Amino acid sequence: MSSEQRDPEELPAMSSGGKSTEENRLTEEKIRDMLKDPNSEKDMLDAFLNGIEAQESFPETSPLASVRNSKIGTIIDSQDKLTEAEEMYQPALAGKEKALDPDHTPETLNNLGNLYRDQRRLKVAEEMYQRALAGYKEALGPDHICTLETMNNLGLLYSEQPKLKEAEEIFQRTLAGKVKSLGPDHMSTLKTVNNLGNLYRDQGRLQEAEEMYQRALAGYEKAPGPDHTSTLKIVNYLGLLYSDQGRLKEAEEMYQRALAGYIMALGLDHTSTLKTVNNLGLLYSDQGKLKEAEEMFQRALAGYEKALGLDDISTLETVHNLGLLYSDQGKLKEAEEMFQRALAGYEKALGLEDISTLETLNNLGNLYRDQGRLKVAEAMYQRALAGYKEALGPDHISTLETMNNLGLLYSDQGKLKEAEAMFQRALMGKEKVLGLDHSSTLITVYNLGNLYRDQGKLKGAEEMYQRALAGYKEALGPDHQTTQGVLEQLNMLNITDRN
Repeated sequence: MSSEQRDPEELPAMSSGGKSTEENRLTEEKIRDMLKDPNSEKDMLDAFLNGIEAQESFPETSPLASVRNSKIGTIIDSQDKLTEAEEMYQPALAGKEKALDPDHTPETLNNLGNLYRDQRRLKVAEEMYQRALAGYKEALGPDHICTLETMNNLGLLYSEQPKLKEAEEIFQRTLAGKVKSLGPDHMSTLKTVNNLGNLYRDQGRLQEAEEMYQRALAGYEKAPGPDHTSTLKIVNYLGLLYSDQGRLKEAEEMYQRALAGYIMALGLDHTSTLKTVNNLGLLYSDQGKLKEAEEMFQRALAGYEKALGLDDISTLETVHNLGLLYSDQGKLKEAEEMFQRALAGYEKALGLEDISTLETLNNLGNLYRDQGRLKVAEAMYQRALAGYKEALGPDHISTLETMNNLGLLYSDQGKLKEAEAMFQRALMGKEKVLGLDHSSTLITVYNLGNLYRDQGKLKGAEEMYQRALAGYKEALGPDHQTTQGVLEQLNMLNITDRN
């Protein structure tokens, strides 16, 4: 969850009618103690604070009411109840702007930014973060922890838009500030180190990502300890990274460690536990353990539906993953049902042009192509491609992957000239963005080899196969099934050429 409950020690000082009394001090301590419990219920805290306000005859815009609304919003937000959280943050912001010193307002602006980011309302989230950042800089200075945390959140936002260059600049500035102000091993510093790891992973800079994750993990294991949920989050991210690198055994070890820790600390049905269950499903799918993968996805889905509802984003992501699994299993009817459910949910919750919506459209295109429904597949790909270009730009990896898929479709339709144009555009973009030897680049190289073979351009086909083979040997090893598949195609091409 991106919006974290703040430590009680960070709460702004509260006052009553301009008087500082022992009773007020005890009231503040009571509220702080209550907020230490992440399971505090809204009605309990609300009733407690409302009772105080009734005694003191405070209006809704009083400082105490604003603090109450802000803190209740934080509690509800941590429970993924985003609409209800917004209902608390908005009056908190209005109250603070009217009744409190402006120094307190950036806190609620930052919380609203977190909330809007969770809701994928990225433009308004950026506005909130920028206002909070300006307020903190003016009131507290550029190196204060509140300023740096808001910068970190802005970096997360840029990562999701995805403005990866801007995100890296923000994270690097934030990290330098935190190392200076807090030290290299402070938990807040390590959080930004982890965020840089996530960013590098998104950019395909996997070695640099691993260095960041290992640095964060070493710090978290030292304090707060190897079984703390913050540590387990890094362990989970390392599992994702190892999966990306094809180090599936190590990935499984990370996921199993994270899962056991989450179950012990949070229980079977907590969303962090369910997220790791979902990731294990993805891993088992990559390993070809499709039965075990389905068990994980079904377990995660049941938990999300119970905890968050049928239409929550986490629920829909697992529905989408089930669609991918059913497609791999050849259960195309069930896959289509899952994709259609995910698509309807994403369109309703996030809009027609959101990245999750576009990803589902692309995967529906893959499914329809597998079913031989080439016309409707082309419509899905074209819609996804147009959306990706608008949202992410022509050189983003998602745009390029959809171009690659359109190339495959045109090849299936016998439109070989159009297929070659798509593959060439995809390859040029991937070489620029990911590099010559990235696994995604090699996929398009291999696809071009197949196309040239079908066109009778055997020399061009051989060049593509040789390039793909060298890349896969280096990345996956000579005995990996992908490497062996390319070698088989090359050998068949040589037999054809000799004949």
